[in-house]
Amino acid sequence: MTPRTPVHTPVRLAALTAATLLLIPGGAAAASETSAGTGPGHLMRLERLDRGLVAVDTDNGVHLGWRLLAHEVTGHTDTGLTGPDFRVYRDGKPITTVADGTNLLDAEGTADSEYRVAAVVRGREQQASEAVAPWADGHLDIPLQQPEGGTTPVGEDYTHTANDVSVGDVDGDGQYEFVVKWDPTNSKDVSQVGYTGNTLIDTYTLDGTLLNRIDLGVNIRSGAHYTQFLVYDLDGDGRAELMFKTAPGTKSTTYGSEGEVIEEGHVTLPKEDVAAGVTHDEDHRMSAEDYHDHVVDMFLGWYEHPEVLADNWPATLEEAFGIDPEYDYPLSRVDAEALADHLMDVYAPGRSENNRLREFEGFVVDGPEYLTVFDGLTGQELDTIPYNPGRGDDGLLWGDYAMSRVEPGNRVDRFLAGVVHLDGRTPSAIFARGYYTRSVIVAHDFDGERIRERWVADSGHVPMDNPFDDTPHGGVGTDPEHGTLAGQGFHSLSVADVDGDHRQEIVYGAATLNSDGTLRYSSHATLPPGSGSPGESVKLGHGDAMHTGRFTPDGDVRIWTVHEGATWAPYGQAMRDADTGEVLFGTYSGRDTGRGMVGDVDPASPGYEVWSSMPPGEDGDGGLWSAEGERLGEEVPGTNMSIRWAGDMTTQIIEGAEVDGVVETPTIEDWNRGTLLNAEGTSTNNGTKGNPSLVADVFGDWREELVLRTEDGTALRVHTSTEETEHMLHTLMHDPQYRVGIASQQTTYNQPTYPEFYLGSDTDWSRVTVPRPLYPRP
Repeated sequence: MTPRTPVHTPVRLAALTAATLLLIPGGAAAASETSAGTGPGHLMRLERLDRGLVAVDTDNGVHLGWRLLAHEVTGHTDTGLTGPDFRVYRDGKPITTVADGTNLLDAEGTADSEYRVAAVVRGREQQASEAVAPWADGHLDIPLQQPEGGTTPVGEDYTHTANDVSVGDVDGDGQYEFVVKWDPTNSKDVSQVGYTGNTLIDTYTLDGTLLNRIDLGVNIRSGAHYTQFLVYDLDGDGRAELMFKTAPGTKSTTYGSEGEVIEEGHVTLPKEDVAAGVTHDEDHRMSAEDYHDHVVDMFLGWYEHPEVLADNWPATLEEAFGIDPEYDYPLSRVDAEALADHLMDVYAPGRSENNRLREFEGFVVDGPEYLTVFDGLTGQELDTIPYNPGRGDDGLLWGDYAMSRVEPGNRVDRFLAGVVHLDGRTPSAIFARGYYTRSVIVAHDFDGERIRERWVADSGHVPMDNPFDDTPHGGVGTDPEHGTLAGQGFHSLSVADVDGDHRQEIVYGAATLNSDGTLRYSSHATLPPGSGSPGESVKLGHGDAMHTGRFTPDGDVRIWTVHEGATWAPYGQAMRDADTGEVLFGTYSGRDTGRGMVGDVDPASPGYEVWSSMPPGEDGDGGLWSAEGERLGEEVPGTNMSIRWAGDMTTQIIEGAEVDGVVETPTIEDWNRGTLLNAEGTSTNNGTKGNPSLVADVFGDWREELVLRTEDGTALRVHTSTEETEHMLHTLMHDPQYRVGIASQQTTYNQPTYPEFYLGSDTDWSRVTVPRPLYPRP
């Protein structure tokens, strides 16, 4: 491991007086005793960002946008927050001073102009921002260095495409760097068989300089469910780290300014693994023959499996498969091979024609698993620990053999990750495994040298009478406290302060954990008439899309979810109170309701609107709803991803999913105004999900940027809104809930991110509380 010398020290800015203000790049005085809204904001560790000035050449002149930082907020008006005035310079000369705004259209600006912005505090001009030139063609391209492709053990060639993106300030200069996950073209869902190429993670500066590359190696399978990478300043030194799951063979490379290799090395193997003979040359990917041998070995040990010894599972495999007894136990290898053949050729195909276990290959279901923190600037390892929880087995205990679809390596290898302020001030990392059955969430702290486990919330496995024929979905795990957490997780997670104590809770789908890891609630409801078991109280259960935030101007935190349990889910779509888990309203669908969205798409209706992919009709009451449960109509916007793009603070929808094998050109659609942006020459990710690489307030004013990969894969393309707006708001990256949401946006099924206050066309600015920042000292 590479030790790192801290380069920054946290300082409590709220305690500074006006005479001892800490100046930061961009010219802002870093102290604030009060904030807009209902009173002083909560003290919170935040990033020390620069002014984030961006200029875009348009048909009407040059559009400028810049950040208002959290500590600069002085109050509010009817249209936004207040703060310092901003003096704008073009080509070294002041052209205007902007009051109560963070954007400007310079009608006389040209593509050759150069701009700076300086805050004016109490009549005194602060340090100006760095000079910027206008973006040409209305966007910024960040050049990428596409990794070399390869060939799988079965001779399949693959290349790489840029997939999810996250941002963090890895060098402490107040500007974000871009962290890119490269997926091989043969990446897989956990339910799909086959080999994959390696996943790689790169870090780039805005000009496209490659700082480092981390190759996860052959022992991390590639796909949306496997690698969730966090980019965040976890230790408070002012520089973002990278944190994600690794394995033997994971290797990092540091590059110099000319692209030369400065340093490279593998993650450190734990001492116990070294003693056991583990090396970085290991390849735990299974061929079809390897999997057959794996099943044989599993069957050889059947007689001594803890569940068999406890009389929870059948004593013999014949009983498990429903066939006449034939073999003596412990099994001989010949008999174990015969039973493995029966599983693969008779029993599994008899349950579903899609069960083709003879073709099972490319999975990694054994071998060491690690969790590693990397230096964001160099990519070098800072600490590595064993991943908790380990898989335990190939999914047998997780229910992967129990359902009609026999899918080893599926439920066991579902991963989520996020960042959360458990103490209300400093960040912790959370990594999770499982959500269809057993669900385990582990909180970690990183102090700059070591990863330390903070707490573990584990539902325990859902008991089964027969691991080859049971229905573990909807069951309760063995843990007496967290057992009902099992089966409630989604393909994403949310972090929010649901009870107003400033400590953030973890919304794990249809259940929520307190900041100390205890179970706050697990939401249940009664199955309605026409369902699988009318009158039975069941969990809300798993779903694909979840949104957590304040959806009305004066409301509490709520959760909007859609559910895929069909006739065994009490709701296809539901709105819950995030504090209690109570369902406020919802509708039964009787089908897998796969998509859902919230946003202020209709400013004529108070608060947000909510909707799902559930069509209206006799079998389900879909359509457009208010956040209070009033049905507004049958027509709905899209459900792929939302963005805050327009100047009126309404919500827009990003379209551009794969349809019939063709990825549509990404667009930004307004429910009332139509298409606002046609992002030609770019592409979304993840097929029918149609995910942009990132949607976040990366720079400029409070609105979000759209980050996509170019069609040829040579660059990231960043689009920013050039609509003028009368509203002023601090950068959303200085909102605690929004910032950690951006860190986890890349997790599995990407979801939009929401601040901890209501943000819409009818925002009550007196209710917006701005945090008091703890910035790292420069």
